[in-house]
Amino acid sequence: MCMRYLLILFLCFTTVYSYSQDSTNTKLPTRVKGTIISSSTQAPLSEVNIVNINQVVGTSTNDDGIFEIKAVANDTLLLSYLGYKTIKVRVTNDWLKFGNTKIAMTELALALEEVTVKQLQLTGYLKVDMLAVPIQSNNRYRISGLPGQGYEAGRPNIATKVLGAIFNPADFLYNMFGKNPNEMRKLKKMKQDDQIRNQLAKRFDREMLLVLLQVNKYDLDEIVNQCNYSKDFINTANDLQILDAISECYEEYKVISRNNKRNKGKKKGRA
Repeated sequence: MCMRYLLILFLCFTTVYSYSQDSTNTKLPTRVKGTIISSSTQAPLSEVNIVNINQVVGTSTNDDGIFEIKAVANDTLLLSYLGYKTIKVRVTNDWLKFGNTKIAMTELALALEEVTVKQLQLTGYLKVDMLAVPIQSNNRYRISGLPGQGYEAGRPNIATKVLGAIFNPADFLYNMFGKNPNEMRKLKKMKQDDQIRNQLAKRFDREMLLVLLQVNKYDLDEIVNQCNYSKDFINTANDLQILDAISECYEEYKVISRNNKRNKGKKKGRA
């Protein structure tokens, strides 16, 4: 009788231990696998960009449309591909349990906007023709005594921007970064992931940045603008250059924020 009770007790402990192990494992990052196909042709899509928004890691599909990426249940994957509608897919427990699943992406009809090309009317006189050529300056200037790599000089009233950064740097930086510290911490992870960097280097649509940083297009442009980058830079930079610009500005904000806190502490100590 005693042996029977011991056996039952042993089985109970084994069951509880196994259950706790399973529960723990579901919370640990694992790898989810999928195949991406075209909804119209059912053919696999290669080089589709996949980013786990929660884990901030990226990958892409192979020639057979197959990918693997680190994920846990309820993570969101952002899938983007040129000519197709960008979609978000939630990682479910069933997906993690049963393995590979097919995901269909829908083609996006691309409509090119009409572009008006202003033709230069050249006269043959060098001095006259030089005045007709638009000037775009993207030189950067270092200001002694200020942290960071410097400021970019563009055509729009750069003097006002730089002076604003000198005399009141903390206010606009706090409005941009201080209210969203968790999202901005993703910048460091994004910069460290080679897959994400490679994807961003080929993109100019800001779509992935908007999702990862949880901001809209206007706010993203305003962040770069307030960090003293010219409109020429904003309009021509790829997504990776925008990421690096925001990251640099965020590091400057952290330095200014620490200095402000240190100065406040000194003032309280004197009081």
